[in-house]
Amino acid sequence: MKHHGNNIRATLQNNAVRVENALNELFASRSVKSDTLTEAMKYATLGGGKRLRANLVYGVGGFFGASEKALDAAACAVELIHAYSLVHDDLPAMDDDRLRRGRPTCHIQFDEATAILTGDALQSLAIETLLSERFNPCDIETRAVMAETLICASGDEGMVGGQAIDMEFTGHLVSLEDLSRMHALKTGALIEASVMLGGIIELQRGARELDILSGYGRALGLAFQIADDILDHTSDSETLGKDANSDDQQNKSTYVSCMGLENARAEASQVCQEAVELIQGLDGDTRFLENLAEFSINREY
Repeated sequence: MKHHGNNIRATLQNNAVRVENALNELFASRSVKSDTLTEAMKYATLGGGKRLRANLVYGVGGFFGASEKALDAAACAVELIHAYSLVHDDLPAMDDDRLRRGRPTCHIQFDEATAILTGDALQSLAIETLLSERFNPCDIETRAVMAETLICASGDEGMVGGQAIDMEFTGHLVSLEDLSRMHALKTGALIEASVMLGGIIELQRGARELDILSGYGRALGLAFQIADDILDHTSDSETLGKDANSDDQQNKSTYVSCMGLENARAEASQVCQEAVELIQGLDGDTRFLENLAEFSINREY
């Protein structure tokens, strides 16, 4: 499958529709007795977002010829973890945000207790999707490695740890080194895991390609976060679909506040180039994965 720069948006959109359909099927297969919980889980997960993480799963997995059903399971899992993290991040006890993807956040649309339970349920469902043969056709060992990869990226040594550090940093000026370490956990770990999941399905443990994918995922995660900070600083709420300048209002350190806007743009561009060069180390047509890195810094939302 060949991808060119001019049709990356079409491929991104097709993959977004694909994971949306897979998530809809997943929710339809559940036998949850609480209508409110079901509605809130769907509300938090369906109908929006860039689906960058799912696109990384599909892009990498497609490159290695992985099974469609296994890729759908992995794509659903990373989007479920991402959705859970946003629901919890938006809570009053955390970032206290009222807008997400251009509509009320989960705790505003429902209530705080429902939002907490929704996040908990989405996290469990993500791991079940990878581990259960019902959803994931890979052999048991591959399913276990996939689940381990995602859960390690999600917990105290990954996304949750990064969020905890982010809360400790709020209101304090922090060094660029500390900022980068925090974001490598908070945002980067799940982006890297999405890349790795696409590869693990077909690659043996210790394969050199996994090292390339890991480096690419890390660089991509950093480029994506720097671009996020730039967008928060330069865009309006309508374009972003969430409150613009929320980092400034909460007195959070960002790449823009640490480096200045022009330096942040230059850094994003350099890190993106690193990701592109790394992924070119794979044998085959890597253009879609190169384009994904470029999209991560050239996006408008």
